[in-house]
Amino acid sequence: MTRHPVVELTSEASWNLIEDKFTPYGKETLAKLVYFLEDEILPSVKLAHAQVPKDPVQRWKTVIPVIEELKVKARKLGLWNLFLSKTHYPEHGVPLTNVEYAVMAEILGRGGHIASEAVNCSAPDTGNMEVIARYGSPEQQKKWLVPLLNGQIRSAFSMTERFVSSSDARNIKTSIKREGDEIVINGHKWWISGAGDPRTKLHLVMGKSDPDNANVYQQQSVVIVPADAPGVKIIRPMEIFGYDDAPEGHCEVIYENVRVPVSNLVLGWGRGFEIIQGRLGPGRIHHCMRSIGAASQALDLMIQRVTDPTRKTFDKFLYQHGTVVAEIARSRAEIESARLLVLSAALQIDKQRAKGALKEIGIAKFVVPAMACRVVDRAMQAYGAEGLSQDQELASMFAQLRTLRLADGPDEVHIQQVGQRELKRAPGLHKRAAELKQKEFAVLSKARL
Repeated sequence: MTRHPVVELTSEASWNLIEDKFTPYGKETLAKLVYFLEDEILPSVKLAHAQVPKDPVQRWKTVIPVIEELKVKARKLGLWNLFLSKTHYPEHGVPLTNVEYAVMAEILGRGGHIASEAVNCSAPDTGNMEVIARYGSPEQQKKWLVPLLNGQIRSAFSMTERFVSSSDARNIKTSIKREGDEIVINGHKWWISGAGDPRTKLHLVMGKSDPDNANVYQQQSVVIVPADAPGVKIIRPMEIFGYDDAPEGHCEVIYENVRVPVSNLVLGWGRGFEIIQGRLGPGRIHHCMRSIGAASQALDLMIQRVTDPTRKTFDKFLYQHGTVVAEIARSRAEIESARLLVLSAALQIDKQRAKGALKEIGIAKFVVPAMACRVVDRAMQAYGAEGLSQDQELASMFAQLRTLRLADGPDEVHIQQVGQRELKRAPGLHKRAAELKQKEFAVLSKARL
């Protein structure tokens, strides 16, 4: 029996665990993705970076040529919009489950942003497409979703605010008001991923439309804002450890008296929290899936480095020094454990959508990126100074992964939420403990002890 090619990039044990959950179409698509990664994406990564101009103005006006070429090839192979399940979005989705996509996203994680964009599975577009597919009106879907699904445009999700503790979304101050047949938006956002891309045509903006509502979870709304609307001002790209991630970027944006039609309101007034919960759940788990792939790529690089005969020191391979072997073992164990977390969360989403998988998503969100950061850090240490430089992908990889410990909610928020969920089990645990004591007493009494 021929082994599936994914085994070489994941593990035989994890594949045996989930193989029966893959349809023939899923297995075939996964195999094509593995070959596409190895034959087309990974050989193009350095070229893609080289095609981003150094000029501080031109780098924000560039559409990277090799990525556009990869997108054409991917679409011909049917490797397109893999994240959008037909089960939940029958009109727009593809016949893949979240479990199937979880493995595919791990494979894409080995190629960084370039791999995901090549198959139209990039954040923040994935989350935005799900929002419009799930909550958007037919008019909104026709105008915005279809071009996004076709990879013709890109988008930004505008939630995080400067001068505000945005980890508690109730603190958001951006004003969204209705004036006649228009909605007026005023606010100051930052870390808005995708806002710098010349292909970005819309921002999904969250703000307060009813700040006096007694229900704090009904004070917010989400509005579609065209990127070229008067009053939308891109202030600057934010840098992460010196990386600006051009041309996509993570920008500071001011909305000053921006006016859009009332028809640009998504779902309804006061439905903002409902929308972001529906959006962030899948988005968080997609990040975790890709993080495992990045960690696996880093471990592979580390193993290559420490077994390279040209890198011997004191007449020994690097793996023959100190605790290198132990660090490799820890990395493998942590990757395998994290993968099981992600697969269980993906399976739960398939069964109960994101709302029914909040615990599993929350655990994965604070465990997986931190794990990936540790694995990449070990690989950087094995490479020495080169591991921190632009000559290796590890430094950039670490910057992206470290960001995920804050993006979509910091670790502390998810830890708190998971902990509070666990504490809700206390009454049931006390009840079971009391029942057990009664049973113990009965057994002891019968034995006359």
